[in-house]
This record gives sequence, C-alpha cells and structure tokens, in this order.
Amino acid sequence: MSPRRNRPKGSGSSGPSAEDDRPGRYGGWQSAEDWRGEQWSVRHVAGASAQGKTYRCPGCEQLIPDGVPHVVAWPEHSGVDERRHWHKACWNAKDRRTTRVQRSRNAPRF
Repeated sequence: MSPRRNRPKGSGSSGPSAEDDRPGRYGGWQSAEDWRGEQWSVRHVAGASAQGKTYRCPGCEQLIPDGVPHVVAWPEHSGVDERRHWHKACWNAKDRRTTRVQRSRNAPRF
C-alpha cells in the first residue's frame, strides 16, 4: 500500500492560477445556451463551492447567500470577465421577466 499524497499530481506548480477556469473547478457542470441571440456559457455551481461568498443576482436583484447552489452565466464572446451569478430559478425564468424588476412598495432597494 502506498502512502496518501497530499499534493496534486502535475507540473509542480504552487496551485491553481487565476486563469485556471476549467468547468469542474467550482463543483458544477458547464453548458452553452442561446439567449437574446447570443451564445452564453452557463456553469452550475455547487453550494459547497460558494462558501464565504455572496453575490447579487441580476434577475431579482437579491443576494445569493454563501453556500447556496446557483448558476454563473456569461456571453461567450465577452469572456469570463462578464460573469454574473444568478439564482437557478431566476436564470430559468429569465425569458419571462421584464427588463425592470417590479418590487412592492415596502421592498428594500439596493
């Protein structure tokens, strides 16, 4: 029996670089979708991969708390700098939403 390795096999680098953006890195799977005439890369992020981070969903303008599974989407032509984190339900309902979110009178404004 061999001892357990605590380091990943590889080229001996000190860890993942900022450019290391492979699909499985964040615990989810990636696909491509057509929306508004553009190809979008869509990555499903597991809740365990989102620990300690909060994001604002562009679909509902509410916070996505840390540890909550969600979707990251960006137009393929613009690259990962345009990534936006969405609630899964908001991403699935993106075609049914109006361009301006309608809030009740007492809802918080962010």
